[in-house]
Amino acid sequence: MVKSTRHAKYELYYHIVFVPKYRRSHLTEKTKERLETIFAEICEDKGLELAESEVMPDHVHLFIGSPPKNAPSLIVNWVKGISARKYNQRYDDHVKWTRSYYVGTAGSDSKGAVEQYIAEQEGGDE
Repeated sequence: MVKSTRHAKYELYYHIVFVPKYRRSHLTEKTKERLETIFAEICEDKGLELAESEVMPDHVHLFIGSPPKNAPSLIVNWVKGISARKYNQRYDDHVKWTRSYYVGTAGSDSKGAVEQYIAEQEGGDE
């Protein structure tokens, strides 16, 4: 859906993928649920739209809508930095992210395809 600011109409979505440090497969069960809650909190606080999220045992897929004022690298820094800090303050089992990440852009045409891909990831690693 096209959104607007005072001076712009936009439909910007970013497919973001990142991994925990040492690519350990520990993002399961409670950790997964906790992270999904934290990602939703961050997006709400920063005025972003969390269109889709999937926490896999060894990586994270997020599909985030954002106004054009936010650079993709800033969004990634917010999500990774704030999520690690909040998670580590709240829980004893700590989470650390690598510095690397993938980010791809998507507009109205490919939004459905990316959402479908992320949704299908749950069953793909078995």
